[in-house]
Amino acid sequence: MTVAEGLKSAIRERVSAHREELLSLSRRIHAHPETAFAEHRAAAWCAEALRGHGFDVTAPAYGLETAFSATTGSGPVTVAIACEYDALPGLGHACGHNLIAAAGVGAALALAPYADELGLTVRVVGTPAEERGAGKALLLEAGAFEGVDAAMMVHPCPFEVTEFRSFALGTLSVDYRGRSAHPSLNAHEGRNAADALTVAQVALGLLRQQLPSQWKVHGVTTSAGTRPNLIPDRATAEYEIRASAAEDLRELRERVEDCFRAGALATGCEVTLTRPEPDYLDFRTDPGLIALWQANARELGRPEPQQREAFACTDMGNVSHAVPSIHPVLDITGGACGPHEPEFVQAALSPEAERAVVDGAVGMAWTAADFAAARRA
Repeated sequence: MTVAEGLKSAIRERVSAHREELLSLSRRIHAHPETAFAEHRAAAWCAEALRGHGFDVTAPAYGLETAFSATTGSGPVTVAIACEYDALPGLGHACGHNLIAAAGVGAALALAPYADELGLTVRVVGTPAEERGAGKALLLEAGAFEGVDAAMMVHPCPFEVTEFRSFALGTLSVDYRGRSAHPSLNAHEGRNAADALTVAQVALGLLRQQLPSQWKVHGVTTSAGTRPNLIPDRATAEYEIRASAAEDLRELRERVEDCFRAGALATGCEVTLTRPEPDYLDFRTDPGLIALWQANARELGRPEPQQREAFACTDMGNVSHAVPSIHPVLDITGGACGPHEPEFVQAALSPEAERAVVDGAVGMAWTAADFAAARRA
């Protein structure tokens, strides 16, 4: 069962009525990029826009300074709309999260007058730290998605995809501690922490030959000594591991950590391995919910979607393991550039980006309305 055309037209008209407000919100967030857990202005602007239209807003929320929750309606079906707004260090909004925030606010504003009629409770969740920090994983643990029947968001991209797939992602901080010594006078008394990291990197290079093609290991050395006439007593690195599913990520982590332990064992150093943030789980698209989105995207005249294997990671994956979710991506560049590229910063202000805000808002609002109608049928 889907919503009557008259009501869908009214929802679309609501987005049109708020168009300039939504695009202004997108531009403001874009002009003032804030990185993970520091998105004070972006979160406040989104919360203020919703509060100004009658939403019950809690900010900050769920123990995170730059998270918020905004609700309207009192229906038995609760739909959560996720708003991302963090930027990339040094790149600004090269992932287009300004568009995600504006589209999410737009969908909620469009649904607000009809929420009770549709049997909906609309919950907008301001979700900080998607790029680094796994904000949604923290919000999930804090109860932000409790009682939610469906969750959704849209993301700008260089192509159109409805059934989004993502890798599971884990992070690892490596800290070797050895013993300093003069490399000529008393080298035998030293324990070279940089050597420990070298051994580990060799072990990882050999390990890669035995890994499935969808398992990835990559990282950087962040320190490995300060001068050549002193054996380094400390070396550090940051690594990421990716796998197609959360279950595989656990096995991959064990094997990667063993490589770093081998470096410590071989050199007589000590190693501390820590997880700086929760794991990002693979995204699992809900079939029924995405079918509703696909029908609505066609009605909006969106480009024909492509089939793509996993190409990114998102903490929305964690939400999808707990709540039926969708994460369609909307083409704003036609393949000219993609997220995390400098050119994507300007693409996030383009006419195609503005269309994605409007289409994303309408598409999510229609999909939420259809979902509620299907639940009542």
